Amino acid sequence: MSGVIAATIAAHVPTLGLAKNTPDYQQTLVAAERALGEAIRRQLKPDLWVIVSSHWVATFDWPVTCQPRHVGHCVADEAPQLIPGRPYDYPGDPEFAGALVEAFKAGGVPSNRNDSEYFEWDYGTFVPMQYLDPTGDVPVVALPSVLMSTHEECLSAGELVHATAKKLGRRVVFVTSSALSHVLVRGRENWPLPERIEADQRFIAQLKAGKIDEAVEGITEYSKFVGAEMGGRPLATMLGVARAMAADAGPLAGRQYGEYAQSSGSGNVVMALADAGTLARLG
Repeated sequence: MSGVIAATIAAHVPTLGLAKNTPDYQQTLVAAERALGEAIRRQLKPDLWVIVSSHWVATFDWPVTCQPRHVGHCVADEAPQLIPGRPYDYPGDPEFAGALVEAFKAGGVPSNRNDSEYFEWDYGTFVPMQYLDPTGDVPVVALPSVLMSTHEECLSAGELVHATAKKLGRRVVFVTSSALSHVLVRGRENWPLPERIEADQRFIAQLKAGKIDEAVEGITEYSKFVGAEMGGRPLATMLGVARAMAADAGPLAGRQYGEYAQSSGSGNVVMALADAGTLARLG
């Protein structure tokens, strides 16, 4: 089976960048991403990770990383004391990336190639990948959060990721690097407000139950209420992927890995969505 075979949500809070900076209450996110990544690599053997990051921010268009290899050092520009320059080295997939740019354009999603040899990953891309695929065995294509995009455009972009993977015969795992609630306060130990935690849990429950259409219908209202990271654009892109997966493979279900955890007023979760058979293989 080709196409997107699993869609995931992963946390990227900068204290996860180095083990010495990760507080006890966020260790669950690290363990969850390690476990999810190992299960995906061992059981699903994907050809490609496609990751949308809430910390690679584009204004108008959707640049897609077309580099044959991603090599560099990640610095958290907002918190260089936490991620001062972590090295990474992952293969890319220029064929898929170029095809996705063309598919975006044909589908009304403005896009450009990112071929820059000087481009370096943001920490929203780096942090999940260092745990999902620590040895850098599986190629990666990265996408930004686009400020001018609507939720409808993000949904379309997600659907086009699935369509491109099917067209090229790739087995793709989609990674959404985003918090849920994201109304930040100083103090990393702080939780979201109780009403936002409740809304996050309802969203998580929708995904676990495979209620993708319900989640799509409510994504704008939910994003506004919880102050979702990047206005919920990465989550909407993931929902577009999931909607396309469900149209092909039938009903989806979700599984949470580890516990919901806080970071400076944000709510963070690690999850996978797939058809029942695939989810069972992830254990």
